Amino acid sequence: MATPLPCYHCGLPVPDGSPYHAQVLGEARAMCCPGCQAVAEAIVAGGLEGYYRHRSETAANPEALPKALSDELALYDREDVQQGLVSHAGEQAQTCLLIEGISCAACGWLIEHHLKKLPGVSEASLNLSNHRLQISWDDSRLPLSQLLAELRRIGYAAHPYQADAAAEQMHRENRLAMRQLGVAGLLWMQVMMATMATWPEFNLDLSASFDAILRWTSLFLTTPIVFYCCGQFFRGALRDLRTRHLTMDVSVSLAIGGAYAAGLWSTVTGQGELYFDAVGMFALFLLAGRYLERRARERTAQVTAQLVNLLPASCLRLDAQGHSERILLNELQLGDQVLVPPGAVVPADAQILAGQSSIDESLLTGEYMPQPRSAGQHVTAGTLNIEGPLTVQVEALGDDTRLSAIVRLLERAQADKPRLAQLADRVAQWFLVVVLLTAAVIGLVWWQLDSERAFWIVLALLVATCPCALSLATPTALTTATGSLHKLGLLVTRGHVLESLTQIDTLIVDKTGTLTEGRLTLREVRVLGALDSQACLSLAAALESRSEHPIARAFGRAPQAAAAVHSEPGKGLQGEVGGRRLRIGEPAFVSQLGGQPAPSMPQEPGQWLLLGDEHGPLAWFRLDDRLRSDARRLVDAAHQRGWQVLLLSGDSSPMVASVAAELGIADARGGLTPDAKLAVLHQLHEQGRRVLMLGDGVNDVPVLAGADISVAMGSATDLAKTSADAVLLSNRLDSLVQALDVAKRTRRIIVENLTWAGLYNGLVLPFAAIGWITPGWAAIGMSLSSLVVVVNALRLSSVTDSSPASAAGHAPELPPALPSRT
Repeated sequence: MATPLPCYHCGLPVPDGSPYHAQVLGEARAMCCPGCQAVAEAIVAGGLEGYYRHRSETAANPEALPKALSDELALYDREDVQQGLVSHAGEQAQTCLLIEGISCAACGWLIEHHLKKLPGVSEASLNLSNHRLQISWDDSRLPLSQLLAELRRIGYAAHPYQADAAAEQMHRENRLAMRQLGVAGLLWMQVMMATMATWPEFNLDLSASFDAILRWTSLFLTTPIVFYCCGQFFRGALRDLRTRHLTMDVSVSLAIGGAYAAGLWSTVTGQGELYFDAVGMFALFLLAGRYLERRARERTAQVTAQLVNLLPASCLRLDAQGHSERILLNELQLGDQVLVPPGAVVPADAQILAGQSSIDESLLTGEYMPQPRSAGQHVTAGTLNIEGPLTVQVEALGDDTRLSAIVRLLERAQADKPRLAQLADRVAQWFLVVVLLTAAVIGLVWWQLDSERAFWIVLALLVATCPCALSLATPTALTTATGSLHKLGLLVTRGHVLESLTQIDTLIVDKTGTLTEGRLTLREVRVLGALDSQACLSLAAALESRSEHPIARAFGRAPQAAAAVHSEPGKGLQGEVGGRRLRIGEPAFVSQLGGQPAPSMPQEPGQWLLLGDEHGPLAWFRLDDRLRSDARRLVDAAHQRGWQVLLLSGDSSPMVASVAAELGIADARGGLTPDAKLAVLHQLHEQGRRVLMLGDGVNDVPVLAGADISVAMGSATDLAKTSADAVLLSNRLDSLVQALDVAKRTRRIIVENLTWAGLYNGLVLPFAAIGWITPGWAAIGMSLSSLVVVVNALRLSSVTDSSPASAAGHAPELPPALPSRT
């Protein structure tokens, strides 16, 4: 079979006989759909053909971008809507737009040049790192809705950017932490050079005046490190002392403050050694650790905001006469009647008053198959209406919706701290108490023996017990292993994953998109009439091209669409192709067209659809999802380690039991809601089990957040990936199997590092206590100890991908087997 020609605009396959072409760069280019054709023609008509010369990636398919209606865009021209979104400076309006569909730098060039050609636009600047467009224009000449429409005309969806307050605060704190880390690193290098020049080993020819200059220079450079970069440690220590709850901030503050005070005294008096280099080194190591921790917390804080964004921005409210008016979601009231057209998201929890359709509830339940809904039944905010228009009455808004309940479940799961983490907190606190008491006792003893040496010995003791090597022992090994696993296609986003993976004894897996590939595909065409399989497939694709049902995607694109297509929710489609009336769907529905009895459905597993015309059945189509090729290896690897394996799915179809039987999973449960999944997780935790969760949907988010370790598939929703501890970017379960082996090596190296760091601190402590080690030598020894830890951790970088999939390529991901429209 010949390889399909790629679309010149988006790169998707062009169907055989596609009539869509556009003249680009002097040649007729094949297009896969009318959307790509329209975008390409708009770009050429605007004199921006250079975009196609300079782009490094194909563009997004415009039909895959969120659709916008003209009345929805018109809402952005209302003054009350623009408050907080658009600012004015004289006659110029400014706003920030978030752009979807950007694939490379040429997209930025195209967007900026196209907008600057519009009347009234004075400035357009796109930030390619965050896809935010800053634009200034005369809104009296060009309304905001027209700006958004112009961007859509060249293939990009745009929305006014609204920053979440909590997320913005996290971004500001993150930028501050990055600046502090950079300042500490830059100044420490200068301080190190100036301080080393004053050491006896280096200052043989150093004059007294130049020695004083170096001392004051070191003090001048160290002061910003202490008061700007390390201010957070001192504030934390003060808070801990007030609340009588010790943390590492107390020990760190004493070491940094003591070393700085000693260096200040040495600078003023001109006697003794400087310890400013130790201050800079402490600060750099500690700030680096805090920065990595902050980035992890930043990703977690974004989860709730992303979940809320799943709701539509507007909806169609019906008045007493049945006329629809598009309003903002925050204008909706309890008891309002809303029209939900096909392809629209349900704006609130509601009851159906009129209409019949299918609702995609995968957001909440993971059930990949849209469920039939009719008058009297209920629909949930955030779900998608697939087939027919519905009139609904609002029953719950805001915090009372089921979607908000998922947010609360997520927050509760994230607030749960594992028992080992609680134990570690208690051990760390007692460790600090012991260290501080030891330093105080030794200081008192030396004050009686030799008061001039007491301060320096206590300082050396604090420096020696500063947990730099201990703090590097685990994160350095984890960082190295994380980089190695990234090469294998597993992105670890939380540092505790590899350390905790060896303690797991239970595996929870989702079915749809995790064990299965998550996409309905056509497996077989079984001809019943005179037409061959290719002709039957062309007729079916023509019918399905008019449908937004997930089943339609399995038939691909058709050169021409059917006419007069009518959807019967729960039954199938009817339409005309080449003057022939056709039906596809449920056997009884299709057979009614020809007035014949429905043929018996084949017994093979899968989703069977019947195609027929007025003369009788034409063909059976079998659609099915399939297991990932490496799903069996993952389950076998878990069983070999003695793990308990559970399959928890929102899918209520018999396929759950079928998949479990094929993979050898004894405990499989279907039809579970997010809170039901979370309840199972809590039961396992009460039994003392350590749980690894592998999933891909929004409905898995609470369990992903609450599990001891959570892994999201690379094809998962953004929300699931930000809630997970690791992401399978390659979508290969083999990578997770390999991660189990890497985790074992990582744990061994972590133990080696901790042993070395503990031995160093344990051995250096008595020598520092008896005055044999100065603070300077303590700092040098601590640095060497840290170097040993880092070099040992680098051994984890030698990881190779030995999975079969890496050599032969891996099967593309497919969504789950969809039961029929019935």
